[in-house]
Amino acid sequence: MTTLLPRDDDNHPIPALRLRPGGAHQLAAATGASTRTATAFAADTRVIGVVSDVDIYLQTGDATVTASATDHFLPAGLYADLSLGGPGSRRDTHVAVRSLAEAGTVHVSEKV
Repeated sequence: MTTLLPRDDDNHPIPALRLRPGGAHQLAAATGASTRTATAFAADTRVIGVVSDVDIYLQTGDATVTASATDHFLPAGLYADLSLGGPGSRRDTHVAVRSLAEAGTVHVSEKV
């Protein structure tokens, strides 16, 4: 199988993507309110990395996406890589977050 991923010494693909220059985002997570990225992710961004200093709910989607208390949970301090979709499938362009109990900061990194 062909791949564009880097390979280790045994020629196995390494699931690694590079950080997009200018692709760092910060969101203010608040209780009772959803916040989303202000601008769409770059067209060739395939994955985003997310980490928060408070427990959050999050959801990826289009420019109208919101996060609610029934969305995906990410505990404080846990780093997660999330696929945005790709060719032949729906591709998400934004992420929305909502804090559980206290205000905090969510860091989002675009990867290509």
